[in-house]
Amino acid sequence: MGELSTPLEIRPDGTSRPASREWVPEAPVALEFNGLSYAVMMATPQDLEDFALGFALTEGLAKQPSDLTDISVAEVEKGWIVRAALSGLGIEQLTDRVRTRVAESSCGLCGIENLEAVARPLPPVPTHEALAEGAIFAALAALRDFQPLGRKTGAAHAAALASPEGLILHAREDVGRHNALDKLIGALAASDQDPAEGFILSTARCSYEIVEKAVRAGATRLVTVSLPTSMAVDRARQAGLSLWSLARDDSVLQVNAGALGPVRTE
Repeated sequence: MGELSTPLEIRPDGTSRPASREWVPEAPVALEFNGLSYAVMMATPQDLEDFALGFALTEGLAKQPSDLTDISVAEVEKGWIVRAALSGLGIEQLTDRVRTRVAESSCGLCGIENLEAVARPLPPVPTHEALAEGAIFAALAALRDFQPLGRKTGAAHAAALASPEGLILHAREDVGRHNALDKLIGALAASDQDPAEGFILSTARCSYEIVEKAVRAGATRLVTVSLPTSMAVDRARQAGLSLWSLARDDSVLQVNAGALGPVRTE
């Protein structure tokens, strides 16, 4: 991360003073599977092995962590390249998508060419317990300790897995909200941690893509600090994902109760 001392902090009264800020790292990251260039993402170049695995899982290229092996990360002149070997049923999808891809972005719509594909059904979320709201507030209070990049720059998103009691178990950061979640999903898969055992906490706006990635990763409960979009709410309800949004230190909005089993009382 580079420091720059020339920006000016300008105040409403017209006065100004030099300001030194540390910028959040952002660089092009190329993802290559089986020697085929699949996507180029703008991302923070850290935890890129987790990013590649999580991206492959949420894209449906990998069905399980063992489908992606030999992950290597290389810094090149204009960015970064992450290479991996893909096996399993995703190979055919890889070649089809590389051949027909018409767009690339960090969202869950990479390469999708028609509206029917966007509306494809999500896997149903299994029955799960409700969360005690105290666990959400505990996780929110603890999350900052797991955001070193966010504390330095004030410009990085975080995604975390918290226990049902609100303890932060894993966390990842990135300039992009989707990337942070992909990194978290990859880290959980690599450590054989089931996201359904706790809840995912995201500092991002709850968009369609955040819900899609959470459900496809096997999560049952999602908490976001900002409000969801209408499509995110629809998709969460269709899948049975429990969703809380607008999470603050003094309140949280329950958006969808999900496929709830017995309600926690503690």
